Amino acid sequence: MDLAVTEENCPEILERLQEAEVTINKQLNHILSRHYHVESKLQNISKVLPNVVVIRAESEKFRDMINHTNDLAEKVSAKVRHLDLARSRVCECQSRVNDILDLQLCSQGVATALKNEDYEQGAAHVHRYLSMDQKLLERTAEDVSGDRTTITSSLATLQQAALELRTVVTHKFDEAVKSEDLASVERFFKIFPLLGMHSEGLKKFCLYLCSKLQETSQKNLKSALDIKNSDKRAPVIFADTITLLFEGIARIVEIHQPIIETYYGPGRLFTSITILQKECDRQIKKIIAEFMKHRNISKKVQTINDYLRKQGGEKADPKELDLLLGEITIMHARSELYIRFLRRRISSDLEISTTDTTQRKASINDFETFVNNSELARSMQELLGAYLALERYFLEESVNKAIGMDVLDQEQQTSSMVDDVFFIVKKCVRRAISSWSIDGVCAVVNMACGNLEGEFTSRLRNRLRQGYPAGYLDLAQAYNALQTSFQHGRLQTSDTEQGRLMFLAYLNNTDVSIEYVETLGKSLNMEINQAFSNMQDKERGKVDSCLAGLKSVTHSLRAVIDYGLQQLRASAVKPRVTPWVDVFLSINHHINEDELLRYETDEPFVQTLIQHLEGLLHGFKDILTASNYDALIGILTAEVTARLEKVVLKCTFNRAGGLILDKEIRSLASYLASATSWSVRDKFARLMQIATILSVEKVEELADYCGADAIAWRLTPQEVRKIAGLRIDLKSEDIKRLKL
Repeated sequence: MDLAVTEENCPEILERLQEAEVTINKQLNHILSRHYHVESKLQNISKVLPNVVVIRAESEKFRDMINHTNDLAEKVSAKVRHLDLARSRVCECQSRVNDILDLQLCSQGVATALKNEDYEQGAAHVHRYLSMDQKLLERTAEDVSGDRTTITSSLATLQQAALELRTVVTHKFDEAVKSEDLASVERFFKIFPLLGMHSEGLKKFCLYLCSKLQETSQKNLKSALDIKNSDKRAPVIFADTITLLFEGIARIVEIHQPIIETYYGPGRLFTSITILQKECDRQIKKIIAEFMKHRNISKKVQTINDYLRKQGGEKADPKELDLLLGEITIMHARSELYIRFLRRRISSDLEISTTDTTQRKASINDFETFVNNSELARSMQELLGAYLALERYFLEESVNKAIGMDVLDQEQQTSSMVDDVFFIVKKCVRRAISSWSIDGVCAVVNMACGNLEGEFTSRLRNRLRQGYPAGYLDLAQAYNALQTSFQHGRLQTSDTEQGRLMFLAYLNNTDVSIEYVETLGKSLNMEINQAFSNMQDKERGKVDSCLAGLKSVTHSLRAVIDYGLQQLRASAVKPRVTPWVDVFLSINHHINEDELLRYETDEPFVQTLIQHLEGLLHGFKDILTASNYDALIGILTAEVTARLEKVVLKCTFNRAGGLILDKEIRSLASYLASATSWSVRDKFARLMQIATILSVEKVEELADYCGADAIAWRLTPQEVRKIAGLRIDLKSEDIKRLKL
């Protein structure tokens, strides 16, 4: 807002005017600085201006040409529309004329065909009539006054002929079915769709096929019931009967699917299979009922349940169930194979009949729902339930029997129960895989895991819990004595010897079982993937969860083997190692130069100790598995080093005695390292460091070995001072002043 001019604010107004003047001058200078640039642009524009005039004139000409072309196009388009309308009317007229001509020909031809019983030709005329637009024909009859009576008469004739043909074809088809004239059945089946009777024709034909299927199935079932027990197919005769039923349906589908698609069009296979499957359900129900009755399934399951509930009663023989379980798995596998066949056929038919993915998925879901609710699915589920009850009993009783019949062969490191038990487990699981039932496989795998982790592992642990019996002073003596007895053809071992060998055999059993479980897990995973290559994520997760149970079995077995090794340590290792190592206490470790030279060539203590250890290990080497033998050496090493460390701390040394100790420890470590594939260096670390302390020349050297910069030093500063104090030739004052 402008200020009012007064005497007081004149200076302020002047100052503002001066600032405005400066701003305007800057703007003018900026505009003037662009003067030459603007002039050059104007000169360029003046040069281009004549061309712009020419372009404008050409543009106006082009615009006039486009307008003219547009007018011509509109005129041509109008003529084309008129021509197209005329053409469509001509085509409609031709179609109506052709329909009228065909109508008259069909009217005449159908009468002749009926008279001559040429039903195919008559049906072809009716099919042509049915493909015409009925309303258009009626309109044509009204438009053509001269031929109205003829057209109406032809329509009436064809309508009557269609009704008559439908009645005749239906009757002829029924007669062909009664007389079992397959050629006539197929002949009239092909006529139904020409008469617009797709659903009725398909239903009648499928019912005819069902009657033949029923007849064949009943014949096969009767043959199965009449078969003698001595026949080699008797144990699987019901599986054969079901297989023949499924093969019969599959053969019907393969033979007649092309005929249905040709005459009835694609997309009708599902309807046909639905009718056939209902008959299949009826026959399956009869076969399963006879199977349950003939094989006494209910009685066997009840007997087993009573026995397992400790209600007494008869005990079933697992051997008698073996063939029965095999037959059930075959029946279930054939059922799965049959359903997979139907699923493939329907999917193929849907791909041809429709391109709508949503509709196709809906139809497949309808099929899955139909199958899941069928009598076949219910019967197979009932069979699977009986199978799992029988398989559980077979597995448990067979494993218990294998454990109860356990024997030890002198030429084997393990007893018979390991191979027998795992043979049974693999047999049961692989039998479940052959049933093609994911639920069945998972259930049997869980049974196997429970049995291995329960009864089998308990048996191993209970035997090892009895401990390693005392007996001979040296295991080699006992083993040689037992081997001599076997060579004489009879077992003349004492209870102690037998108990010792059984303990070691069960220790080996546990080790081999761990290997078997790991191998079993890998092989089952591969076999399941091959058998169920199209598993869904949910099914895959279920299988993985069941196979993970084998890892739990492995953990339990590892706990058992650790327990057994500790038992062996307490009974066979520690009682022998202690007196052998305690000899070190009776040896003088204050060595002079002459004694040092003699010790370097003789080493009496360590050589004697190695001989004792070698004698101890020799008796175990051929009896234990490689893994158990290495574990025993590890236990022996730990026991020797721990005991030797204790006795060393009870002795005193001079430097020569320390040097001898260092040499003895290295010899002992070298021997034990050569006896095993495992590294024992870690177990000798503390002893070697003790020997290093006892063999130093001066106290000051200890700072280099065990100072703050020392790597992997196991001894604490307090322990270092205590060990250094065992040296009689080192001053205690120097040791106390030592900085670690």
